[in-house]
Amino acid sequence: MKNLTYIEIQEEICKLQKQAGEIRAKELADVIADIKAKIQLYGITEKDLGFSEKQKKPIYPPVYKKGNQTWSGRGRQPGWIKAYLEAGGKLADLLI
Repeated sequence: MKNLTYIEIQEEICKLQKQAGEIRAKELADVIADIKAKIQLYGITEKDLGFSEKQKKPIYPPVYKKGNQTWSGRGRQPGWIKAYLEAGGKLADLLI
């Protein structure tokens, strides 16, 4: 390899990055086509791949209660908690 200047090296890097992007796109298209063919051939479903199962949000038990209103203590404070605190109440008073 001959002695290259910084600018020449940067130009070579740009050429190689462009070439790498083109090769990746071609290979990716081939991989996707192969995967689609195998999915069809074997009748693979989203469920088989684990894609159809939605993540369920965990349900946290209530920690605070006032009347029939409850709050787990997670996330933003509901309006009734804010109103209670603004009126001079203490959060500890609402603990279940």
